[in-house]
Order: sequence, then structure tokens, then C-alpha cells
Amino acid sequence: MTVHDVARHLPEIAVLREHCRSMAVLEAVLSPEWESRRHSFDDHWSEAESMASMRSGSGDEYSIVFSGAGAYVRGFDHESLMSPYAEDGPWPGVLDEVPEVFRPYVEEPAFCDEDGSPVVTACMWRETVDDHWKAGTIDFPDGTTEDADGAGHLFRLLVDRSPEAFQRWAEDYNEVPVALAAVRHVFSSRPLTEEVVHALNSDIVLADLSEDVAEIGYPTN
Repeated sequence: MTVHDVARHLPEIAVLREHCRSMAVLEAVLSPEWESRRHSFDDHWSEAESMASMRSGSGDEYSIVFSGAGAYVRGFDHESLMSPYAEDGPWPGVLDEVPEVFRPYVEEPAFCDEDGSPVVTACMWRETVDDHWKAGTIDFPDGTTEDADGAGHLFRLLVDRSPEAFQRWAEDYNEVPVALAAVRHVFSSRPLTEEVVHALNSDIVLADLSEDVAEIGYPTN
């Protein structure tokens, strides 16, 4: 699965934003220590933008900026043959067709290395006027697998947005049982309650999450 396949499976912007926010709040409950989390969401990344992100802990990551213009998605697979470190810059086509309204994100320091080079192997975008997600025209490396740009594993929880998929991932990652009913509750964007927090992690209470919930912008009542 390449970035083009992922783009065909992503939902409209508002649905994707809510899904990312839900994953972030679930991770905040399951992993109170920030360093242990994979998914995060900053509802106040700037005055007019919010950002979802994923960091694997082994070098893979993605960032999704939501703004009034739409949404911009950047992914990086550190083992991809399309790595900018293998090609002395982003792979041809990955960023070439990014619309002008999203160009500032291409050069955003948070998404670049210390030399100012974009850290990216996969990129997608959708303006508010678009009816689908888009990606650049790319000639993928010869002889590579279907996941040449890493999009298949980077964005798998954005393609399969079912509560069951997140439960399976979370149980494997955290090595603890994860209550499916609680995941379904959050994936429905229903307010976070004391009962849901306890079902996911009996070692904390809702008040312990006040700063995380405020940053994520998730409802509690």
C-alpha cells in the first residue's frame, strides 16, 4: 500500500480530525507518561491550526496539520528507499505538487532536519474545496514492495479506523488488555468519563488527565 492507496481510503477532513483526536485521548489514558505514547494531538498548535502526530520510537513518524485551508499529511519511514537521507533530498514527486497554500508546511522546521531538509517519504493533502485526498505523481523505486514509501504501516490506523483495529494495536503495544467498549465510546467522540478512564486504566482518574484533555481538546461533559 503506497500513499496513493492510503489517500483513497482516508475519510473527509472532519472525520479524520476526530479520529486522530480520539486516538490521542485513548493513548493519554493508557500511557500517562508522555514518552510512552505514540499518538498525540495538539488542538492549539497555533492560533489557527491543530496537529495530530505519531512517533513510533524507532524513527518512523507522521504529522497532520488541520487548518482553515484543509489538511496536510507528512509521513516518514526511516527504512524506506525513498528516505531523503538515501536520495540527498525528498524523493522526486513526493512534494512537487503540494499546493501553495500548504507549502509553508513543507518547510516547517518541525518537519525538517537540522539542515532544513524536509523529513518525508509520503505526503498527502486535501483542501476544503476538494472532494478527495491527493498525492503527488511518483515513480516508486524499482523492485520495491507495495509499501515503498512506508505509507502502509505508517497510516494503517487511519485506513482501518475501527475500534477493533485500535484495540488490537493498543494491546500489542501496551501489553495489557484494552476494554473494547471504552474504545468504542471514545471513537464515537462521546465525553470522557470517570467510568471510561477506569475501564482503560484503573491506576488514574479523570482529573489526572486535565492537562492532556485540554491540549487535545476532547470533551469531558
